[in-house]
Amino acid sequence: MAKNLVIVESPAKAKTIEKFLGKDFQVESSFGHIADLPSKELGVNVEGDFKPKYIVSTDKKAVVKKLKDLAKKAETVWLASDEDREGEAIAWHLAEQLKLDENKTKRIVFHEITKKAILKAVENPRDINYNLVNAQQARRVLDRLVGYELSPVLWRKVKGGLSAGRVQSVAVRLIVERERSIEEFTPVASYRVDAEFINAEGKKFKAKLGKNFETKKEAEEFLNSCINADFSVADLQKKPAKKSPAPPFTTSTLQQEASRKLGFPVAKTMMMAQRLYEAGLITYMRTDSVNLSDDAKNAAQEEITDSYGAEYSKPRNFSTKSKGAQEAHEAIRPTNMTRHEVSVDYDQDRLYSLIWKRTIASQMSDAKLERTAVKIDNNKNDKQFNANGEVITFEGFLKVYLEGTDHEEEEQAGMLPKMKVGENLENEFITATERYTRPPARFTEAVLVKRLEELGIGRPSTYAPTISTIQRRQYIEKGTVEGLERNYAQLKLTNNKLSEKELTERVGSDKGKLVPTDIGNIVNDFLVANFDSILDYGFTAKVENEFDEIAEGKEDWTAMIKEFYNNFHVVVEDVAANAERASGQRLLGIDPESGKNVYVRLGRFGAMVQIGEATDEEKPKFASLQGDQTLSSITYEEAMDLFKLPKTLGDYESKEVVVANGRFGPYIKFDGKYVSLDKGENPMSVDMDRAIELIEAKRKADAPIGEYEGMPIQKGVGRFGPFIKWNSIFINVNKKYDFDNLSQEDLEELIEDKKRKEREKLIHNFEEVGIRVEKARWGRFNVIKGKIKVELPKTTEIEKMTQEEAVKLIEAKTPKKKTTKKKSTKKK
Repeated sequence: MAKNLVIVESPAKAKTIEKFLGKDFQVESSFGHIADLPSKELGVNVEGDFKPKYIVSTDKKAVVKKLKDLAKKAETVWLASDEDREGEAIAWHLAEQLKLDENKTKRIVFHEITKKAILKAVENPRDINYNLVNAQQARRVLDRLVGYELSPVLWRKVKGGLSAGRVQSVAVRLIVERERSIEEFTPVASYRVDAEFINAEGKKFKAKLGKNFETKKEAEEFLNSCINADFSVADLQKKPAKKSPAPPFTTSTLQQEASRKLGFPVAKTMMMAQRLYEAGLITYMRTDSVNLSDDAKNAAQEEITDSYGAEYSKPRNFSTKSKGAQEAHEAIRPTNMTRHEVSVDYDQDRLYSLIWKRTIASQMSDAKLERTAVKIDNNKNDKQFNANGEVITFEGFLKVYLEGTDHEEEEQAGMLPKMKVGENLENEFITATERYTRPPARFTEAVLVKRLEELGIGRPSTYAPTISTIQRRQYIEKGTVEGLERNYAQLKLTNNKLSEKELTERVGSDKGKLVPTDIGNIVNDFLVANFDSILDYGFTAKVENEFDEIAEGKEDWTAMIKEFYNNFHVVVEDVAANAERASGQRLLGIDPESGKNVYVRLGRFGAMVQIGEATDEEKPKFASLQGDQTLSSITYEEAMDLFKLPKTLGDYESKEVVVANGRFGPYIKFDGKYVSLDKGENPMSVDMDRAIELIEAKRKADAPIGEYEGMPIQKGVGRFGPFIKWNSIFINVNKKYDFDNLSQEDLEELIEDKKRKEREKLIHNFEEVGIRVEKARWGRFNVIKGKIKVELPKTTEIEKMTQEEAVKLIEAKTPKKKTTKKKSTKKK
């Protein structure tokens, strides 16, 4: 047994640290928090001092026992969890649950996992910072109180299974309000005028009028006035300019830039960054700071000078603008500036490269530019065309990196040909194009993070789980909005002749942006109407400031929670007793057959149309909304069409073809089989030709493409991509293969590879009782019998498992059959 026990929160981190410490140190992982509030009760003493009730969950008991035994034998226990509030709370829970002796317990922190940083931390231990612990406790307790008190109100007043949260509900509100501002937006048309000119040397360039015309008539009059006009350079100015690099990454700017440049969702960025950090490749990835240490700046300067030359180096200090910045004390950067790239896996490599480039660029010289502005007059009117150009005279930091932008169409100034004042120009054409003002853009994950940060809501560690939660709860989805076709006019003057044509564009279409669902809209409206303070942006930001005050030891956390809860609880009780039930109900019109009202509303199984009242003697009729139909957008005509299903389309191969709606969406029924419609496809638009197309596609998909060991092989495409099916086994087909042209050799290779993986997964096979034990994801194991699966904790000594233990686990999970007592026939 080593003299020193070091406890970190992740196995990957433990593995990296072990390389730097000698044989006197044993590094173990706590696998995150070992204690938390109970999942099935509030766990906070609201009647007294708001003391939390922390428990060790079942799957952590073996970890705690192991660490407790090791701690008893060690001379010194080093608590080495992350350097932030969450990490401080983990260290505190370890000290409490393991009952560590204060005299032999040391807390160490570091913001990068390198030998130098680890050894320096060991030389400079400190005590647990209880201000940070209390700030984490305050956040955890307040969020638990909000969630546990608001969620039951939503179950009673909206729909079962819903949840609310302090930050998640505000994030939903931002997205809902943005969508409504888009819906309410009225576009205004104007005419933008562009032209192409040729200079004396015969080189072309583009220019435009500084101001649009408000009407087509004004635009037409201007173009007519330009017939036979002579154009010349009225003014030409060249000015030196410079561009400075962006600061190194914080958590939120890394999330934003990884979204723009790599297309990563926020959660994926954090997962990749966590792995890079734990492998010792980057500094701690949860930080509000843009500061770089002196060592990092010196290392960057040396690397820039060696790789690009001394003229490219310009050491800089950046100041953190974020209010209450408090996580780690340095920006996200590589731990080794000489390492331009890594070879871990594709996504980690790309993220590392982004971090390296941003860090190095932040310490490089400004880019030097020459900006040219040209004004062009004509002899027929007083309107002036403008042309702007930009030439880079010294690359500076642009040699390595340029920050991305959230604006979809940002015009980049290009180079202009050489010209001089008074030079005559030949006009190639002038266009006046009808352009419409645009509504606000929908949020991407990255832009939502940026907005939350601007409002002071949440902290780096909360953004990714918040965005994941609101999507998992189906309040928000990454929607595909088709948009609408719109016509616009374009006038064109060429060779002194004016022509006009009508063009078409699609507006309002979006892919992968955050869009509120029906349930998201209803929950948001209910919470805003009844809990305006909780959903108030200013209040949520004020709470974050109070957490910062607690972290600095300036505020008592229990007093802060008590003040909040006493006001909040009264409102909760009032709303639970008096608020109206929310369903998003909207009256669409009258059913012509029955004369009853037609509503659209949220029902138990989702959005639906209802004919009649719940109080009527005859039960109302119901029909579920389909495809991209929503409570707010469905029309009366579309709603009435839903009641025309199921609909018989006709006969095919002497068998009836029916289109209908089912629990899992619209489908075609033919010859006893069911064929699903494409996602978002409206069943009312399906005719016989489309139905036959779907039936034949299904036949083709189900037809065997070969056989192996006497059993057929089929192929298809599912939610996880293309697959083949053999012997009731589904095998994913990766991009290495040409899915449309799989050879027999490919099929056999895929099947044998799957069989090999299945063999490798198998730990035990208790054939007598039909139970097997297999490796699962994330280092866990599953005990499986038929459809019953029991997941075991990571710490289970799986190799020693006996058949009897496996049987007990399965029996404990097996649903017990209900037994009914027979009525006695004995006469009294």
